[in-house]
Amino acid sequence: MTRERLGTTVGSLARRGFGDTARAGRLMAEAGLHPERHADIIAALGATADPDLALLGLTRLLERAPDPEEVRAELCADPDLRARLAGVLGASAALTDHLVRHPEDWRELRGADAARMPEAAEARAGLLHIVGADPTEAAPVADPGVAPDGPAHALRVAYRRRVLRLAGRDLTGAQRLDEVAAELADLAAAMLEASLAVARAEHPGDAALCRLAVIGMGKCGGRELNYVSDVDVVFVAEPADDGVDEQAALRAGARLAAAMMRVPGSTDGEGTLWQVDAALRPEGKNGPLVRPLSGHVAYYQRWAKTWEFQALLKTRPIAGDAELGAAYLDAIAPMVWHAAGRPNFVDDVQAMRRRVEAQLPPGEAERQLKLGPGGLRDIEFCVQLLQLVHGRTDPALRSGGTLAALEELSRGGYVGRQDAAGLADAYRFLRRVEHLLQLFRLRRTHLLPDPGTPAGQEELRRLGRALGFTANPVTDLTTAWRRVAGDVRRLHEKLFYRPLLNAVARLPEDEVRLSAEQARARLEALGFVDPAGALRHLEALTSGVSRRAAIQRTLLPVMLGWFSDAPDPDAGLLGFRQVSDALGTTPWYLRLLRDDVRVAERMAWLLGTSRYATDLLLRAPEAVAILTDDAGLARREAAGLAAEADAALRRHDSAENAVAAVRALRRRELLRTAAADLLDITGVEGVGEAITAISAVTIEAALRCATSRVAAQRGEEPCTRLCVVGMGRFGGRELTYASDADVMFVHEPLPGADPAAATETANAIVRELRRLLELPAADPPLRVDADLRPEGRSGPMVRTLDSYAAYYRRWSAAWESQALLRAAPMAGDPGLGERFTELIDPIRYPADGVDEAAVREIRRLKARMEAERLPRGADPALHTKLGRGGLSDVEWVVQLLQLRHAHAVPELRTTSTLPALDAAVAADLLDPEDGAILELAWRLASRVRGAVMLVRGRPGDSIPSDLRDRSAVAGALGYRTEEEGEGAPELLIQDYRRVARRARTVMERVFYDS
Repeated sequence: MTRERLGTTVGSLARRGFGDTARAGRLMAEAGLHPERHADIIAALGATADPDLALLGLTRLLERAPDPEEVRAELCADPDLRARLAGVLGASAALTDHLVRHPEDWRELRGADAARMPEAAEARAGLLHIVGADPTEAAPVADPGVAPDGPAHALRVAYRRRVLRLAGRDLTGAQRLDEVAAELADLAAAMLEASLAVARAEHPGDAALCRLAVIGMGKCGGRELNYVSDVDVVFVAEPADDGVDEQAALRAGARLAAAMMRVPGSTDGEGTLWQVDAALRPEGKNGPLVRPLSGHVAYYQRWAKTWEFQALLKTRPIAGDAELGAAYLDAIAPMVWHAAGRPNFVDDVQAMRRRVEAQLPPGEAERQLKLGPGGLRDIEFCVQLLQLVHGRTDPALRSGGTLAALEELSRGGYVGRQDAAGLADAYRFLRRVEHLLQLFRLRRTHLLPDPGTPAGQEELRRLGRALGFTANPVTDLTTAWRRVAGDVRRLHEKLFYRPLLNAVARLPEDEVRLSAEQARARLEALGFVDPAGALRHLEALTSGVSRRAAIQRTLLPVMLGWFSDAPDPDAGLLGFRQVSDALGTTPWYLRLLRDDVRVAERMAWLLGTSRYATDLLLRAPEAVAILTDDAGLARREAAGLAAEADAALRRHDSAENAVAAVRALRRRELLRTAAADLLDITGVEGVGEAITAISAVTIEAALRCATSRVAAQRGEEPCTRLCVVGMGRFGGRELTYASDADVMFVHEPLPGADPAAATETANAIVRELRRLLELPAADPPLRVDADLRPEGRSGPMVRTLDSYAAYYRRWSAAWESQALLRAAPMAGDPGLGERFTELIDPIRYPADGVDEAAVREIRRLKARMEAERLPRGADPALHTKLGRGGLSDVEWVVQLLQLRHAHAVPELRTTSTLPALDAAVAADLLDPEDGAILELAWRLASRVRGAVMLVRGRPGDSIPSDLRDRSAVAGALGYRTEEEGEGAPELLIQDYRRVARRARTVMERVFYDS
């Protein structure tokens, strides 16, 4: 080759990916490759993972080949051979060495046999034929004279030839990953069958004494083996016939097993194929190598640990006595699928994964394809745990292969489609990288090369190119690995630690899937009043073959227990069916319940406890998403609610639609508040604050719409300012689920406006405001009650600020001063609200306090209210509002203290009860013990009153007399039946009577005697 021609070749070689182009040119010359005549060969070498390695390997092969020109000619003529041979030479130094040792074996990469995946039986027959054994015999025996170097050596060479043929298909993309792994497992099984034939030939006496079955475990058992991986096995031996002593048979089996294991693991010129590992046998390395079938069964019944059942998941007979292997599988497999019912099963599996990860050598975790975070073990443990838990009742999940199991888990609804697809793609990527790593030297490794070393960089470049990263192989491969590892870790933590697994595993096995008869019996035992009706709901939810029904069949056996924990299981299941029917076609709904079991558990409790919450949820079932976590149930700030309401107003043209949107927002917030209340995430103060805040935002939005509507009707902007003043519980920020919004309306004409016209405009706005808030709709109405205004219902609905000032100067009574203690501007013009507050402060916080005449009047009103306003037939001891020790007692004590002392104690100037109570104690106006008693009574009465509304869906001020309702209220408040047998309703009554009685004593002393 001339210097000019060599220079041209060097330039083209660099473009093709050759690193050392000068050396490549010399090697091409040595190999007899002409740049033009052999351009296709050079192009194929350049397309490999390592073009330099491939060219060197081809040069070495041609040096040893009997007819180098034949090889070159075949490579030019056969593109499939060219691609396979180049691919192997560029990816595997070990297989290149094999070709150099056996230069005729390049022919294994051409023709029809090289292009197709052999059947498992074909591989077995082929390797048995190599050692001179008859594959049709039940226990084939090798012929010692079949090969000059002995049958074991011939077998190892034949195995390498088949791996070479497989690698040719694999590296050219002609075979899927799962097919490659399955073929490797079948080859390993065939190798063990042939090795056992060699062992029988070496130990004919032992072969006559026993039947020996080889059981594949791990990746070999699951037909997902690596190129180089320990082949995990266990051995089962039985006497060959009734005349053989069992112990003699076991000793013979152990000798055969040991001899068999030496064949693939020996280190002659072909190198070690792989190690046969029997450490997963009962008792591990401390146990006997071979056991009888009864010994295996006894061990797994009595002594096996959780991880050992996980190891058995991929069990299958792979060599030896087929009948004995089948008997082993029949005996052991049922134990595997019952193992998830063992105590702490899920926790044990999760703990074992953490232990494996913790034992990684420092500095290796980020490069560990197998054991590190985001590695193959994360995927395998996750899939296996899901299989073991759900496979108890779903035989479709009982696959030994990871990808097949993932597909079934997805099809059955146990794993989301996207999650399953993500794990499957990651698994293929990681296994592909692992295969390429191992192919290079045919050594067992799972560790990515160290990018900090030149050798590591070179290996990473080879790997990257083999995976198709040709632009920047090292960077692109590293980026892909980190992305995949991150995705795997995220999905592993989501699925492997899914609380539903623990919940399903804890169910007794006969309750995981229920027949109709079993379901009816269990429903009765769980406390369902109408088990037949409940059974109809279950059948409606779980019947059919849809993904929705499959997920429900997993969820409902667990959820039945949660429904039974709620006060009304029947209502809970009915509500769940109604919500599920409404959201059944919504893709995120059942995925949410399956993947976040807290949502399902919370949903069961809410639906089985609260008709109020159920009604709100049924009006907008998509709101179930707020149950995801505590943050979703946290009380929202008023500013955020106002911004959302403002956005709703901008989206709609009509006042009716705009206010309807804000009312829908209020309904959602009421559900959020009710759920947080029932789940003990918030207390009575938080409930009052939340309901008050959304009510104020709703009224503000309706006021803006009403103002705009009146302006549009009149063709001019309103001539007055308007403010809505909250009164009672609204002003005190203590609204309940059943509360109306007590208000007063105050307006102030704009400068120059006609007072009469301004008042008429204000009245029009208020009428429109009330109409918009009370329009018939699916959302709860917000009723505005103005009866606390001056002169009550007889007085004008709206007054000017001056009119209020005149009224309070001349006519204000003691009760009105008391009512104003809870007045606070809630909506409308903020400046007008401030001026109104300045107007009423001297009235509600009078200088030197109220006089004795006013105190006597207030006491008289309190006594009259107790006598006249308590409903007929109501038990005064159990009425939370007006009864003895109820809300009224506490609030009137606090309000009297405010009227007397707020002028001197600024901290008393609050519209809320508990802060005022705290201020009175802090100012030594109330004994701390008395304050604590009153606070406890107010909180308990408020909680009971709220629970009555939540449970019944309608307001009530008394603890229900109906035992079922009373039990439900007690359950909603967290009362449970004691072990001694005292029921929750009785405990509630005892507590309430005791607390109320003590509060009444304090009230009578402080309110009447002080």
